[in-house]
Amino acid sequence: MLRDDLQNSLKEAMKQRDMKTVNAVRLIIAGQKEKDVEARGKGLEKASDNDLLAMMQTMIKQRNESIRIYTESNRPDLAAKEQDEIEVITRFLPKQLSTDEITAAIKVAIAETGAAGIKDMGKVMGSLKGKYTGQMDFGAASAIIKQLLS
Repeated sequence: MLRDDLQNSLKEAMKQRDMKTVNAVRLIIAGQKEKDVEARGKGLEKASDNDLLAMMQTMIKQRNESIRIYTESNRPDLAAKEQDEIEVITRFLPKQLSTDEITAAIKVAIAETGAAGIKDMGKVMGSLKGKYTGQMDFGAASAIIKQLLS
């Protein structure tokens, strides 16, 4: 379904001559193709939607870092371009969980995995990534997990 949404958005943006969206969606599709090649190397037909969602979250993190660098370098034009790409990528991600929802999900994951201390953090993160890829900022989740398991 995500793949269809990307293709349809690309076609629609091309019809409307919305080059910001066309360029950003093409970047996502290129990343999708790279993930598909990786998946074929693992014996799968194509990358899963969760893999694609994780890739898009990584794209957003990269662009946020670029925005920070461009802003420090006094290049608002490049920072604005990166922000435009983030807005397009975000359209394809599911609704992001709030901090309260992340905390509740972490508490459930801790209970399910039987995590008792910081050394069990990997189990909790693995459980969360299996259920909430694309919906949760795992950097923020990591901080909350550390706090709850300490």
